[in-house]
Amino acid sequence: MDAVAHLNWPAPAKLNRFLHITGQRNDGYHLLQTVFQFLDYNDTLDFQLREDSTIRLMTELPGVDEDNNLVVRAARLLQQLTEVKTGVDISLHKCLPMGGGLGGGSSNAATVLVALNRLWGTNLTQSELARLGLQLGADVPVFIHGQAVWAEGVGEQFKPVNLDEPWFLVIIPPINVSTAEVFAHPQLTRNTSPITIPDFKQGAGKNDCESLVEIFYPAVKEVLNWLRKHADCLPDCIAKTRMTGTGACVFAGFQTKEVAMQVYEQLPENWQAFVAKGLNISPLHQKLQQVCNENT
Repeated sequence: MDAVAHLNWPAPAKLNRFLHITGQRNDGYHLLQTVFQFLDYNDTLDFQLREDSTIRLMTELPGVDEDNNLVVRAARLLQQLTEVKTGVDISLHKCLPMGGGLGGGSSNAATVLVALNRLWGTNLTQSELARLGLQLGADVPVFIHGQAVWAEGVGEQFKPVNLDEPWFLVIIPPINVSTAEVFAHPQLTRNTSPITIPDFKQGAGKNDCESLVEIFYPAVKEVLNWLRKHADCLPDCIAKTRMTGTGACVFAGFQTKEVAMQVYEQLPENWQAFVAKGLNISPLHQKLQQVCNENT
């Protein structure tokens, strides 16, 4: 086992192209329908393998205790399951906002599992990694499988779907939205009728959390209203303004990068945003394939 650093493993953002809540189970979990698509915009993780069994996160995240960080929890979970004796130092370079609905924490955990499964030589299958990831969060298996998916159940039932790949303008309001509070709120819609994949591809779908978040987070409402005014009217806009997940980030999709950048350049001063390409195959899997090719 060498001790060199293994650098630049991406943990990509995701968008929920729509999000319906179709019911609620007796145990309190909500039944969902959604589509996950990746972006070529990501956090990055570096791994330095250790001779001992210590797992260390070298990057401090404000307000997040190391033992509760999904990066550390994912590494420990894989180490315990496989009884590997090697440790690792992990550096996390953040680009994705916390509490923004872009899946940053789940994506970080998935990248740790996929990368260390390769670097530690633990040789779990993708399905085994996904089952492990589900212990960390409902979205983690999606990032492990690495394909755009149509998801149902509590988010754990999914199948690949071939989507258009727009250029997205994603705006980041200066707040964190609590997913737990949104799903616990009595005013949340919980009885949306299910739709089909053809329905979605013909334009059906919305975000059932959006109207509630607009009420309690005025900053999100402001961003939604601005983007609807500046994006939805454009003929090049092929994914209308929507919030991703439970927020706070808001997006619209365009056929070309040029038009997305034109809207980006009109943003009010001090607003945070980025333009990124929608992807049906995760950058994480592109990295994994690269590493596999280098070692064959």
